[in-house]
Amino acid sequence: MNRVEEPVMSQPPVVDRSPRVMLPMPEVFGSVEDLLVGATSRHLIEAPGKSGAVLERVTIGDTAYVVKYLDHDRDWSLRAARVPGSPTVALWRRGILGALPAEIAQPIVAVAHDERRPALSALLMHDVGPWLIPAVDDPITAEQNERFLDHLAALHAAFWQTTQDIDVVAPIDRYLELSPRMAAEEAALEQEHLVPRLVAQGWPLLASVAPRAAAVVVPLVHDPTPLLAALATTPQTLVHGNWKLDNLGIDDAGRTILLDWETPGRGAGTADLAWYLAINCRRLPVTKEEAIDLYRAALERRGIDTSQWWDRQLALGLLGALVQFGWEKAFGGYDDELAWWETRAVAAAPLLA
Repeated sequence: MNRVEEPVMSQPPVVDRSPRVMLPMPEVFGSVEDLLVGATSRHLIEAPGKSGAVLERVTIGDTAYVVKYLDHDRDWSLRAARVPGSPTVALWRRGILGALPAEIAQPIVAVAHDERRPALSALLMHDVGPWLIPAVDDPITAEQNERFLDHLAALHAAFWQTTQDIDVVAPIDRYLELSPRMAAEEAALEQEHLVPRLVAQGWPLLASVAPRAAAVVVPLVHDPTPLLAALATTPQTLVHGNWKLDNLGIDDAGRTILLDWETPGRGAGTADLAWYLAINCRRLPVTKEEAIDLYRAALERRGIDTSQWWDRQLALGLLGALVQFGWEKAFGGYDDELAWWETRAVAAAPLLA
């Protein structure tokens, strides 16, 4: 399959003060059929994802690949992102996935956006299943956790204050992905996906379970503009948008395998950090405070001076995570987990003024 080339792993500067960088425009095939010319031995894959995406294992030549089909007609997360084709295709088309730092291994080798079926895109990927973190409930190791936080910082440092065109998913849509707006839109479409139904059930619970948190968070769930305006006063970078363990792995070279660019775009690095803390909370081997310190130290090692903006952005990033996950935390009742997030949300509220 000589037309599929590996993305180039280059290291952009830590601080981008140059004119806008024009990255190469990788080919986007015009149909799924063109993408999969010569594919044999095609089998559907059972996967833990909850968005509605379909995975298939194929063989082209002597190489095994995985195909991920991204269909706006099936996938609620794509509809929430509001990006034609998909955010991943947009990143590929702009050359961003080829400019990731050396610490990151993304497995996509070719993409298609179907011209006849514009709701459909597909990603052809190396089969990295053996290196992914298992989708279980056990905590990861301290070494894995430190590596993921270090490489998250590497991603952010590589695109720090960049002038490259990383504006893919709008920040407001990133924060409304798990909102009543999304749940209502999916209900109107009479979709049966689990997550939108849980989101619709969970948000009304927050006020009764954690009223102090709800007083701050619920208005932002409907209109995150004050949060976005406050975050915009702090340094921005490329955020992945879904740095959860199901999307991560470690390859034989020690790089972080990174999947599922669902809501990427320009944003605050601590928003990715806060998402990691919130969605992986039961599997972290250290306290949240220790994880935060690991990420900050990794930024500092890469030349990012955090002294002027850190406290403000961290507080707002943690608040933002509860704007995204307050519905989910409410299902667990007022436990230590929700109490931790409530304390941070209340403390950050004055920064919205």
